[in-house]
Amino acid sequence: MTTLYVYPDTDPGQATRIEDDAEIAARLANAGIAFERWDASRELPAGADQETILAAYADDVARLQRERGFTTADVVRLSPDHPQRAEFREKFLDEHTHSEDEVRFFVEGSGLFCLHIGNEVLGLHAEAGDLIAVPAGTRHWFDMGPAPFFAAIRLFTNTEGWVARFTGDGIARRFPMLDELPGPAS
Repeated sequence: MTTLYVYPDTDPGQATRIEDDAEIAARLANAGIAFERWDASRELPAGADQETILAAYADDVARLQRERGFTTADVVRLSPDHPQRAEFREKFLDEHTHSEDEVRFFVEGSGLFCLHIGNEVLGLHAEAGDLIAVPAGTRHWFDMGPAPFFAAIRLFTNTEGWVARFTGDGIARRFPMLDELPGPAS
């Protein structure tokens, strides 16, 4: 289930948990982040490569490219047995920004997309069907967990693809990671 955790940026122990898609979309929109639920029901074979995944979602990718001016798309897909899963996880864990909008459409599995907006941290536990569009310059990080299982289509205007500028702030390491998220209140 898609869940948004809202924390004060000074207290990773004080999370407000939001599970309603409309409420998640409204809360993220207030922070300048676009969130939509899309159909991610295409059957992907085990080990599907980038071309297969992009072909399965070609209409969605083409629409986003037309609407937002993206010039390129790729797929990041990791499974629990990927030999470089620890290195890939580490690559995205530190707070960073991009000079262009970051758009991700999760077509399989889940991951934790965290945004540092003002004096809050918004942790979106995104799952298949979630589309998130983060404006250029937004401080954020991503955690795929120690046993990742996800595939996300990424769209870019920069033909170089994913280019990060790390902030040097250690905030990401102070907040719960994917495997440490708080459960529902009892």
